[in-house]
Amino acid sequence: MNKENSRREFIKNTTLLSAGAATVPSFGFHILKKNTVNKENIVGHGDYKYKIIRDWADISTVRNPILNCHEMQMDSKGRLIMIGDHTNNNILIFDKSGKLLDYWGTAYPGGHGLTLFDEGGEDVLFLTDSGWFLDKNGKWIHHNGRVTKTTTDGKVIFDIGHPQTIGIYKAGDHFCPTETAVAPNGDIYVADGYGMDYIIQYDANGKYIRHWGGKQNEDRNYRLDNAHGVAIDYRDKENPLVVCTSRNEESFKWFTLEGKYVKTLHLPNMQVCRPVFDDQNLYAGVCWSQPKVGRTTWKDHTGFVTILEDDKVVSNPGGTKPLYVNGELQKSYQLEHKPILHGHDVCIDEDKNLYICQWNANGTPPLKLERV
Repeated sequence: MNKENSRREFIKNTTLLSAGAATVPSFGFHILKKNTVNKENIVGHGDYKYKIIRDWADISTVRNPILNCHEMQMDSKGRLIMIGDHTNNNILIFDKSGKLLDYWGTAYPGGHGLTLFDEGGEDVLFLTDSGWFLDKNGKWIHHNGRVTKTTTDGKVIFDIGHPQTIGIYKAGDHFCPTETAVAPNGDIYVADGYGMDYIIQYDANGKYIRHWGGKQNEDRNYRLDNAHGVAIDYRDKENPLVVCTSRNEESFKWFTLEGKYVKTLHLPNMQVCRPVFDDQNLYAGVCWSQPKVGRTTWKDHTGFVTILEDDKVVSNPGGTKPLYVNGELQKSYQLEHKPILHGHDVCIDEDKNLYICQWNANGTPPLKLERV
């Protein structure tokens, strides 16, 4: 038995002991912790099952309030850096035990995307402000979106502003960036997921190179409808690719680093967010799905998380077991007890635990999904 299997067997045995302890009377004192394992706290399928830890983040909601947790990355020090849209603290930095180490950022009311890049041995961040936020009355407000490169402690290095300034957008075109990805040579790919649905490529200094996609594109291969996420797929080290979310098409689309179409992966009933790669696996938050009967609105809690091996879904934490019929993936659904409300992003640590950022989750911090 290898080290990873031994660790997982230990956790499983511990889980069984904890479940058994639930039958022991307390005799006036508390034996079990808040996150006692029960059937509804275990999610996922096959080799990818997890215990949900809801109170993982040790923060004060008064001192460090949260509106929406949007994205999270782990830096070279093992710290978990999260972006949200509350301007008391757009950036929250945790250790893996959930302790809050630092927080900063008051200038990103639409704080949405967070990409970490190793630049010559030093971590830098690319933040996206989508340009949309809810005011105190629950009304959506729009301002100009922006992409900002910063240090991990918040020092601004440079901004990428509205593409109208470089002539690729017309006056009145909304620029509402949701995500960035950075290629091995430092080129920056910006997903305008709430605006014109283009992927805009810049060099490492923020100089425009090209763009592609767009909701109105007549070529369906290049059409991006809600280009919510973008990432670099390094699984073939000799041939890295750009992966783009087309969320309203329930799809990911792969392109070369120069923007040439490669392939599409359709995930029925999954409105997926950013693609996240770890080893040979692809992880994604599912922000919305639809029930087997009836329809829901964007405000309803219908999300979960999906995990793929070799571009095949093998587990849906918070959702139903993936099913293939004649090689075709069938629709997946959120579990009835809604263990995950809206999967917006997934971060994976070296022990293969997951940290789930949720949008529209009643101001709650990220969940930890501990692998069992």
